[in-house]
Amino acid sequence: MTSRILRPVRAGRRTTQPRSAAAPRGVRLPLVAAAVVAAGLTAACGPTSQPVGSASPSAAGQSSQALPAGTESASASAEASSTASASPSASASTPPGSSPTPSRAQTTSAAPKPPRTSAAPAPARIPGPGYDSSADAQKQIDAALSAAKADGRMVLLDFGANWCGNCKAADKVFAQPQTAAILGASYHLVKVDIGGNSSANSALLRKYSPSGGSYKMPVLIVVTPSGTVRTDTHATGNPSLTSDGINSFLRQWAS
Repeated sequence: MTSRILRPVRAGRRTTQPRSAAAPRGVRLPLVAAAVVAAGLTAACGPTSQPVGSASPSAAGQSSQALPAGTESASASAEASSTASASPSASASTPPGSSPTPSRAQTTSAAPKPPRTSAAPAPARIPGPGYDSSADAQKQIDAALSAAKADGRMVLLDFGANWCGNCKAADKVFAQPQTAAILGASYHLVKVDIGGNSSANSALLRKYSPSGGSYKMPVLIVVTPSGTVRTDTHATGNPSLTSDGINSFLRQWAS
C-alpha cells in the first residue's frame, strides 16, 4: 500500500518541484513515507489531534454559531435601548415611588345640588293693643302697602279708639296665638286712632270707607297691595268679636 501511494507523490514531486541536488534521496524518503502513513491513519481512524495554527471543524462550527449569538446580543441591546428610551416618558408621567392614581373627576362624581327652596317670609309685625293718637297714620299705611307689594300680604286697617269696648275686645283676640299667627302670615296690620280730634285720621277713614254715615268701631278694612279695598266692615258689618269670628274673617280675605 505504501508503494502505491508513494508513486503518485513522486510523480507529483517531479512535475511540481525539481529535486534538489543538495538533499540526498535517502533523507527525503522517510519524510515522504511518514506523511503518507499519517495520511492513511487519518483517513482510516479520523483525526485525533489538530496541527498548530489550523482551525478545527468544531471551532469553525462554534464561530459560525457565535455569529447568531452576536446578532442576538445586538438585537437584545437594541431592545434594551428602546426600552430605556421609552422608560423616561413613563417615569415623566408617573413620579418615582408612586402609583398612578385616577383624577378626581374620574373617581368622584359631582354631588347633586339641593333644589332651591324659597324660605317663608318672616311673620309681619303685629302692633300691641290700643291706638297711638300721635302716630302718622298715613305714613304707616304707605309703609304697609310697600311691604305688601314686596311679600304679597294684604293690609288690614283697624280704625278705632282707646275708649271703645269693642276695639278692646278685638285687641284681645288679636293677641291670641292662633289669630296672631294668621295676622303675621297674611296681613300687615295698621291701627288708626279715630277717637280723638285728628282730622287727618278721619279723612283716611272716609278715603277707605267712603259710604259715610255713623261708623261702628272697630272698622276693619282689608286693602290689596295696590291699594284697592277688598272688604269694609262699615258696609258689611263686623264679624263676631271672638276668636272664631275674627279668625274666619281673616282667613276669608287673606287671599
